[in-house]
Amino acid sequence: MAPTPQTARIDRASRLTPTTGTLPTAPDLATYAVQGGDARHGMSQVQRPSWRTANRQPAAWHLIPLVALLLAISLALGACGSGASESSSGTTTSAAATQATGKGADKGIDVEPTKGMDFIVGFDSSYPPYGFIADDGSYTGFDLDLAKEVAARNGWKFTAQPINWDAKDAELDSGTITALWNGFTLEGREDKYTFSAPYMLNAQVVVVKKTSGITDLGSLAGKAVVTQVDSAALDVLKNNQKDLAATFGSLEERPDYDEAFMELKAGAVDAVACDLSIAQYQMAAQPGTYTQLPTSLSDEHYAVGFKRGSAKLADAVTATLRQMSADGTVEKIAKKYAAYGLSYSNWQLK
Repeated sequence: MAPTPQTARIDRASRLTPTTGTLPTAPDLATYAVQGGDARHGMSQVQRPSWRTANRQPAAWHLIPLVALLLAISLALGACGSGASESSSGTTTSAAATQATGKGADKGIDVEPTKGMDFIVGFDSSYPPYGFIADDGSYTGFDLDLAKEVAARNGWKFTAQPINWDAKDAELDSGTITALWNGFTLEGREDKYTFSAPYMLNAQVVVVKKTSGITDLGSLAGKAVVTQVDSAALDVLKNNQKDLAATFGSLEERPDYDEAFMELKAGAVDAVACDLSIAQYQMAAQPGTYTQLPTSLSDEHYAVGFKRGSAKLADAVTATLRQMSADGTVEKIAKKYAAYGLSYSNWQLK
């Protein structure tokens, strides 16, 4: 059973762990040789003939130091070449392996998804009904249920990873997560991510209190409007609807929509600009408290976002979602969240 809308709460985490390192300076080639070409390994001393001893020998012995020096240089260059080849081969293998598990992949590398790979979905845990925390403390939501089923059908290891939403790009680029799957708007982001086919219809709308007297977008002049940081609504208000936003008394950002709606309910702000799904959830959770303005800010779609260049993985997810739609699985999952205002009629992959 899905938890009641009133009990959804926040628990987000960002798990970035950058590492740094320094390389040692190169030693005198006549004294040391690099072992295996790895700068992190130790250096071993090469015994040189004593110049004092050499000077007491016949003239031919004066060539020994020069020969020793040339030999040391030759050994060092050979070791570096061999080590570089091994290191390059190791890096290539590692990149391919981590790409297949959704970790540490470079942009532009497109690797075939494989059974047993990690499929780590990054989501905002305060974004019901798509991703949130259930009554028992587990992560749940329409998108997470879809993702879990997609992973199961492909033999992938599914993990729901809550993230700080404004750090989502860093999480994806670092390989901490494989995908962004949490009511993620496609429009306006096509050049930044590789997307699955759009699966859900969405819109950016404005919600106000029923008793506010605000009846349309024009009534927002001079009003305090808030939205979530780095959200699609914010992008629309800063671009396509910037003239409308210029009439507001203020346009501010909040870490999440839970906080934005708490302020709206308390009367601290006049309106919240958000996704249609969020508006439907909030109105369903608190009947009679809010109303949605009749004209939307924009119409758009949700899709699953991947690191740029991950076309094969995106295609695999799209194909599985189509199968799930055809066999009735998607509709079944959608009904589970009907009390949150989610409707299967907005599903696009049929």
